[in-house]
Amino acid sequence: MADERSGSRGTGAGPARRASDRGRYGRLSRERVLASALELVDREGLSALSMRRLGAELGVEAMALYRYAASKDALLDGLVEALYLELEERLPDAEPDWRAGLHRIARATYDVCLAHPQVVPLLSTRMLAVPLARRPLAVLREHERVLGLLREAGFDAAEAAAVFRAFQAWILGYVSVELRQMVDNPDESDPAFRLGLHRMPAHELPHLREATTTLATPGGPEGLASGLNALLTPFTTA
Repeated sequence: MADERSGSRGTGAGPARRASDRGRYGRLSRERVLASALELVDREGLSALSMRRLGAELGVEAMALYRYAASKDALLDGLVEALYLELEERLPDAEPDWRAGLHRIARATYDVCLAHPQVVPLLSTRMLAVPLARRPLAVLREHERVLGLLREAGFDAAEAAAVFRAFQAWILGYVSVELRQMVDNPDESDPAFRLGLHRMPAHELPHLREATTTLATPGGPEGLASGLNALLTPFTTA
């Protein structure tokens, strides 16, 4: 993540405070603060994240962090930003073919999300809960990448927007389903009891009970790609 990409934004930067921001690893930067926040959440979950705890991780007073994130909410938005900055690092070059390009973006997004599963819920609760223009710049650059790929392929503005909407919905939905909690009792060795099938009324939910074992198996990158192919098939270039 580059500092020039992580500077002042509507969701992030705040006024400088009196507390020293020189921690145990030297002077802080927004990049370092977000990276440490991401490491903490990866390790202990979102509930562990607070200004006080993050300050302790970095060896500074909590007040020193407000230079880089104006509030706890801004810090959560910063985690979304950090995911998309990592996505940018995985997509340094443009892809000339629009279908191949969308597959590449989808796979990179999938890999980033599975590397940071604790942060994925924020893509819905934070990123999608704010107006488009208020999303972190790294998020908007990803949107621009997808739309630019489609426009260069010959889609007009309305067609590109339709493909973009379907593409975004598929990726975020697929990743959310991949990361859903399916195991009812991890200490059970019997698959049926492990998944809690005995809690589902057999006469009311026969098809769901039958499918649960399969649904509990992640679809993986293959499922992502096959679903994306099916999604894109109806769309043709202008």
